[in-house]
Amino acid sequence: MLAETPVPADAPWRARDLAVLWHPCTQMREHPDVLPLVPIERGEGAWLHGYDGRRYLDAVSSWWTNLHGHAEPRIAEAIARQARSLEQVILAGFSHATAIELAERLLAIAPRQPGRAPLSRVFYADNGSAGGGGGLKMAFHRFRNRGEEPRTRFIALENGYHGETLGALAVGDIPLYRRVYAPLLAEALFAPSPDAYMARPGESDEQCALRAADALADLFDQHPGEICALILEPRLQCAGGMRMHHPAYLRRARELCDANGVFLVADEIATGFGRTGTMFACEQAGIAPDLLCLSKGLTGGFLPLAAVLASQTIYEGFLDDSRERAFLHSHSYTGNPLACAAALASLDIFEVDGVLERNRTTAARMATLAAQVGAGSRHVADVRQAGMVVAFELARDGARDTPFDPALRVGLRAYRAALERGVLLRPLGDVLYWMPPYCIDEAQLQLLAETTAAAIAEATACA
Repeated sequence: MLAETPVPADAPWRARDLAVLWHPCTQMREHPDVLPLVPIERGEGAWLHGYDGRRYLDAVSSWWTNLHGHAEPRIAEAIARQARSLEQVILAGFSHATAIELAERLLAIAPRQPGRAPLSRVFYADNGSAGGGGGLKMAFHRFRNRGEEPRTRFIALENGYHGETLGALAVGDIPLYRRVYAPLLAEALFAPSPDAYMARPGESDEQCALRAADALADLFDQHPGEICALILEPRLQCAGGMRMHHPAYLRRARELCDANGVFLVADEIATGFGRTGTMFACEQAGIAPDLLCLSKGLTGGFLPLAAVLASQTIYEGFLDDSRERAFLHSHSYTGNPLACAAALASLDIFEVDGVLERNRTTAARMATLAAQVGAGSRHVADVRQAGMVVAFELARDGARDTPFDPALRVGLRAYRAALERGVLLRPLGDVLYWMPPYCIDEAQLQLLAETTAAAIAEATACA
């Protein structure tokens, strides 16, 4: 009699999942065969532990949220301590200590610019899309309150991403997410991206950025008095393929917004809290926005929370006897005490552990290993880095003008190959990237580099 094949320990969880769940950003028909489903039992540091007994290095920080490691005890304890006193309270007409203290801390570390008044108010939301959408509403409504009703247009960047609620999606430019819903969306204006990967032959990253800034200036000239805000992701377009740009673009964008009386909205939902090397990416250009949108790493990856930091000018534009001139945007869990407590604990860790300084050492090591991975494959067209983010652009024979046939699904092949080796690398098309928790150590970095090289080799063997 043939021996029975043992049932994997996680099989019951996979079966139960596929019977009831609808997963995000997923073609569900691909489960369970094309896209492996991995039920996770617990996390520890940079590792995710599955019910099957295997562990996976979380090289993408669980969708860019986790900063200090899974189950970080100091954040967990802060949440538990807060839960014993106050778990939730309406923030309309009421307040609580953690919401106040977090607002004070965020304003104290927000980007500053000489000669510009600092950001002075914090509005909380539930998630990045809601926060970004709220920021757009603030910009539009502020002009409406001032009687400038023609200012109804937003400028966003080509290849940008700001979330998937209808308001946030309207200023996104990734067809995969936008195309189907286009009939429902407000019409934004899209300026050329300063993406350094698109630099012309002989053109530096800075020259590429300034050329894009010239096109932005032209767009302002073509729509005088119509624009209320420019929204962008400073330094790094994450969902657009981890495309990076020179800080010179941000400086010029700030100047153009000021010259045209337009608000600058910095979407640092993914780039904030040390991801690009500084606490906020805007700092690398020496500029401050009028509205700063934060989420993802805000709570260290523990709980959903977003914050929109606004200038005093914008805030005062809503002060009036009329409720219609008030900002009536709201969310049930606005300023949730548990989430605010997690965020405060995360900020404490930045200070106590010297996270930004330690990250500089880690980022330098990541650069060395990434260069080795890139040099080891003829199919890597570009290796780029911004602080704790590294991206590998895969193209046939490493030529930027010969991407792989999408039908080959090279990125998916690489994902599966890495997962088999115990590393979570979730690609963006044919772009593999590293965005690990800040606690990643030397041995884990070595595993990450070796696995990435092997995954690229296996995925591109079809080329």
